[in-house]
Amino acid sequence: MSSSGGISAIRNQIMWNRLISVVEEQAQTLVRTSFSTSVREAGDLAASVFDTQGRMLAQAVTGTPGHINAMAEAIIHFLARYPIDVMEPGDVFITNDPWQTSGHLHDVTVVTPTYHKGCVVALFANTCHVVDIGGRGFGPDANQVFEEGVNIPIMHLFRRGEVNETLISILETNVREPGQVVGDIYAFAGANDIGSERLVAMMEEFGQDDLSDLGGFIIENSRLATIERIAKLKKGSFSNVLTMDGYDKPVTLSAELTVSDDNIHVDYTGTSPASRYGINVVLNYTKAYTCFGVKCVVAPDIPNNYGSLLPITFHAPEGCILNVQRPFAVAARHIIGHLLPDTVLGCLHQVLEEGCQAEGSASMWNLQLRGGVVTSAKSGYQGYVPEFDLLHFNSGGMGARPTKDGLSSTAFPSGIRGIPVEATEAITPIVFWRKEFREGSGGAGQFRGGCGQVMEVGGVDDIPFDVLAMYERVDNAPRGRNGGQDGAAGRVSLTDGKPMRSKGQQHIPSGTHLVLEMAGGGGFGDPATRDSERVAEDVRNELITSEVAYVDYKVALNDDGSVDERATQSLRGVS
Repeated sequence: MSSSGGISAIRNQIMWNRLISVVEEQAQTLVRTSFSTSVREAGDLAASVFDTQGRMLAQAVTGTPGHINAMAEAIIHFLARYPIDVMEPGDVFITNDPWQTSGHLHDVTVVTPTYHKGCVVALFANTCHVVDIGGRGFGPDANQVFEEGVNIPIMHLFRRGEVNETLISILETNVREPGQVVGDIYAFAGANDIGSERLVAMMEEFGQDDLSDLGGFIIENSRLATIERIAKLKKGSFSNVLTMDGYDKPVTLSAELTVSDDNIHVDYTGTSPASRYGINVVLNYTKAYTCFGVKCVVAPDIPNNYGSLLPITFHAPEGCILNVQRPFAVAARHIIGHLLPDTVLGCLHQVLEEGCQAEGSASMWNLQLRGGVVTSAKSGYQGYVPEFDLLHFNSGGMGARPTKDGLSSTAFPSGIRGIPVEATEAITPIVFWRKEFREGSGGAGQFRGGCGQVMEVGGVDDIPFDVLAMYERVDNAPRGRNGGQDGAAGRVSLTDGKPMRSKGQQHIPSGTHLVLEMAGGGGFGDPATRDSERVAEDVRNELITSEVAYVDYKVALNDDGSVDERATQSLRGVS
């Protein structure tokens, strides 16, 4: 079937939309059947379909850019190890190799060939975060990847329908939550099966023997549509430097973005060298969030696939913190990876007349908590603490946009949903004593930065536990744009006021709680130009104080909370 001509193009577009719905059903199957809250509640996943060359044709709407864009580079590694002609019906493949997939061992990728009329016509894949993979656990303390858990090379999870019992036994022996981890892996394989079933039904309905014509249509149209958007941009090279906390010393992310007629290239030369701790980033993950940062602004409505990613290229020198090789530790690679879109947007802000959103909290403030059997008086607790490993997703505020306030307590760029506290409390001996917006954390501006949040967490009956801290924007607050003020920096402490380190495993003793104050987003534009009624509304909603309204926004309020128009005009110098 030719992809040229009106009827053929319409037919291909219909099948393209149908294909996206197929992978979305694959993703929703993951959500419904997974054991861990990271997938079931937060949607920390990616689901996609690839052609037999390993090119991504469609991705589910549900999922994260880090997973999906990294997985877009992964399937060629599976095909190099197991070419199409050696695959058999019932085969399912698996790996969590950071350099071949999503950048750390906690992300497991499962790939399943789809058979139609006796031939492989596609590959369904998903990448999902598991709660534990052994080793030190999900934290930044390791000095080598070997300390961070079990590394599964590309291998069979199922061979001709028979499960790899040896692999399952190794995992059950080496992880802290074997029920959740193994249950998740079976769910990952099951979701691919659903995708394959729906794809075959679609192909039969449309009378397709393979996906070659449809795949070519998707890739070429997406590529051309992206180039068309790039062609409209101001040409030239634009630089931005972002400083982040790092582990033991600040990290510099340096980017030069070059816009040509048909390409956007990002060069990270000048970025800090690799760290001795587990905050390093592999090239796949760097590409994932670099491409996402560009696409958010340049082509947000063009479906994400092999074709739409082709016109976006990048370079990160080997040995810098964005391109490390084995055996560097990488478990907490998201800390830096999630700041890449802010780095890229700082370049694109100079390209677009209206500008780009201000910097935000960006890196997630995940609660990775761990408990175990404790009988030591040194910890201040005598007795038994239930063993648990807990992962709970949280986020600070987004930066303000050129025409809108930033979103509060929203995960950008990861897109991961916050986990309901009830879901975590139901399966662990942890209590959330407080969860509320952090007043005044959003940077002042014509458009206000999104607020961070405050969370106070303790153990049931004040049992002690450990936190594997990996928090950013504590020493370097998110910056505002165009006269907007910076968002509030984050803070990690105990309820007794003792400050905690923002990174590294630390003990929370009995009798106190962990307090996380997450960063707010930067503001956009001069605060004195913000609509005074909106300032008054922010005060009523306890997002800012009346003092901030007066000092930063130049808005005076009456005792009843209404705007004192005369005093406000005087403050703002309006006659």
